Amino acid sequence: MVDGSLAPGRPGIAARWTSSAKSGVGTALSFRSPLWFTISHGILNEIYYPRPDNACTRDFGLVVTGADGGFWEEKRDASHDIEAMEKGVPAYRLANKALDDAWCIEKLILSDPARPCLLQEITFTPLKGKIADYRAYGLLAPHLVNAGMGNTAWIGEYGGVPMLFATGRGTSLALACSLPWGARSAGYVGVSDGWQQLRASGRLDPDFRRAEDGNVALTAEIGFSEDARTAVLALGFGDTSDEAAEHAIASLSQGFDTAAKAYLSEWREWQAKLVPLDRAGPSTALDPYRVSTAVLATHRSSQPPGAAVASLSIPWGSAKGDDDLGGYHLVWPRDLVETAGGFLAAGDAEEALQILGYLETIQQDDGHWPQNAWLDGAAYWPGLQMDECAFPILLADALRRAGHLPEERFQRFMPMIEKAASYVARNGPVTGEDRWEEDAGYSPFTLAVEIAALLAAADLLTLSGKADAATYLRETADCWNEQIERWTYVENTPLAVEHGVAGYYVRIGAPDTADAASPKDGFVPIKNRPPEASSLLVRQLVSPDALALVRFGLRAADDPRIRDTVTVIDALLRCDLPQGPLWYRYNDDGYGEHDDGAPFDGWGTGRPWPLLAGERAHYELAAGRREEAERLLGALEGSANAGGLIPEQVWDGEDLPDLELLHGRASGSAMPLVWAHSEHIKLLRSLKDGAVFDLPPQGIERYVRSKTISPYRSWRFNQKTASLPAGKLLRIEVLATAMVRWSLDGWATVHESETQEKAFGIHIVDLPIADADPGASLVFTFFWRDAGHWENANYAVAVLQSSSTSPARE
Repeated sequence: MVDGSLAPGRPGIAARWTSSAKSGVGTALSFRSPLWFTISHGILNEIYYPRPDNACTRDFGLVVTGADGGFWEEKRDASHDIEAMEKGVPAYRLANKALDDAWCIEKLILSDPARPCLLQEITFTPLKGKIADYRAYGLLAPHLVNAGMGNTAWIGEYGGVPMLFATGRGTSLALACSLPWGARSAGYVGVSDGWQQLRASGRLDPDFRRAEDGNVALTAEIGFSEDARTAVLALGFGDTSDEAAEHAIASLSQGFDTAAKAYLSEWREWQAKLVPLDRAGPSTALDPYRVSTAVLATHRSSQPPGAAVASLSIPWGSAKGDDDLGGYHLVWPRDLVETAGGFLAAGDAEEALQILGYLETIQQDDGHWPQNAWLDGAAYWPGLQMDECAFPILLADALRRAGHLPEERFQRFMPMIEKAASYVARNGPVTGEDRWEEDAGYSPFTLAVEIAALLAAADLLTLSGKADAATYLRETADCWNEQIERWTYVENTPLAVEHGVAGYYVRIGAPDTADAASPKDGFVPIKNRPPEASSLLVRQLVSPDALALVRFGLRAADDPRIRDTVTVIDALLRCDLPQGPLWYRYNDDGYGEHDDGAPFDGWGTGRPWPLLAGERAHYELAAGRREEAERLLGALEGSANAGGLIPEQVWDGEDLPDLELLHGRASGSAMPLVWAHSEHIKLLRSLKDGAVFDLPPQGIERYVRSKTISPYRSWRFNQKTASLPAGKLLRIEVLATAMVRWSLDGWATVHESETQEKAFGIHIVDLPIADADPGASLVFTFFWRDAGHWENANYAVAVLQSSSTSPARE
């Protein structure tokens, strides 16, 4: 029976999330327990149910009061130590000691494998005085589901058991305790919640029993005594409050030790199946490899299987409210494929196969994947990344080459692969933003992924008996590969002169609407950019993304252009920190804290990324410098926190302890970043194998060894090339049957050529202009056969002097 006594202050202050700097993340390896939890500052933060994209709490910690008016908040007024209960298992032992040495709180935290219930075994020890001098209160902030506003909390009971409840958006929670509750309260955050009451008067108001439709909090005194210093708190979840209460009571009834035994056993069994990539370290309790594998497994979903979020965190969460529903607990197809690569490197091929199967279910009808999405596949951001459309192809091919996807199995995925290859071939190489979700244009990283994916798809299509489609994909890959330098490589710029190099790859090049401002002129225009943004590009933006040309097999590690680019990258983007060198994403990056430490609010200053040390280490290994790769592995691992979690970015400024920003340690960005942990696992595997683990072999063979070049340049309506070198054919590619009328002498002589359907609904014709002299101008138009009308526009392509720059220059 719910008491109707309403707390004052509805709806409370504006809801906010909490720190993204997690010290622990965990879940049970059981489909019966769809619950994920996070820890920072010695307390629980977001708890997710029934999927890892549904955050249901802000935080859950303790407040302690003293007989002499003392007031301590566990997360603010104590030191915090954390360690895993067992190596490789995300169950945690926490020790929180009051900064004035008044008391110590020890916790064991894990989830019940038998049901969606979070368990804390809490021991309270007074270090000054006796236990009767203190009162300890549990303080829980529900944020059901992905929102802090619009929740209702109340004090009640279930089956005669006193409990605390909350509900919102069709999900409920219930909190029970193994010791008798003392005073209990429900209130509005910032006005009448338990923290406010205890801070003001040292007691809870018994009349505050319900808080409706607002930013709410629940508070209750834990009945610690001299004879009972340990309590178990059970936080159950369900579709209804009754279901949540049943789960909490059932967990309490079976006991913490029973749940812990099953939880530890399941994780121990899973870890035992993995490839042993462990390295001896200074701590026997913390094995970075096992932490990384646990991070990957903790971020996956049981329903739907194969889904995994990018991070169980909300970057700069304390400054984010209900308008940031997703945080990083969303699916990014790119990150998901990188996660699959980590599982594959660790020896869990079945999990990588499940990820491929999940990607199949959320692929859009036209073949692309959302930029990011909820676990049910519903798009969150509206953008498009072409590399995210190509990555799943590479995953399928990697599984096939490793023997985990034999023909009878990979044929199931061929419709997905064909649709993805079709989308990339029809819409690439420029459509969409770069991998950092920002500018549209030619990105070395995206180009590398697209081209590698086309070659991989061609192999899969060949095995499926579709030789014509495979040939078209290889021809398209060849054409794009040959133009990577034209699109993204610059020479003789002030930056090149300053650093004593011939040139370098830029972060992103212009859409190929004309050759009037070629990258080789030292300026990379981006259409639809404001003048102030274009001025940044005049100074040339560079990025470690260029190393993807090596990582995906399109250029040799010792290619002079790659080496020169590394020189510029290191001059502009390298940051030497106590753990070793890390790199910024690109110069003038705005994703990070402000220089005064204020949180990112749509703009800021980009900080160094540990992930990029892993990518650089893979480049060094490809270049034959194993010792340097080992050193960079140390920088990557050295960027982790005490719990072994690797952040998205680290702080590169002077220490700002009041903002918890310390030089070389985690910034307020996402932590852990699953992609970084996957890169860590792949680097360990690469070092063990003596070769880059996820390097696709097709590009190496075709472009580095065989030095394949393309006989043509292509023209499309979404890529109207304005010129081509003398000696090349011009391939016209359109999406309907057409007759192309063309001339090389201003229509004095007219030629007509018919298109032929090649593959994927693309109709092509190769215009035989290889003998045209430099300086000639090709003009052409279309008669659309099916529609029966002329294009009513002429298009022109200039024939230029043949370039001396080879795509495979040694």
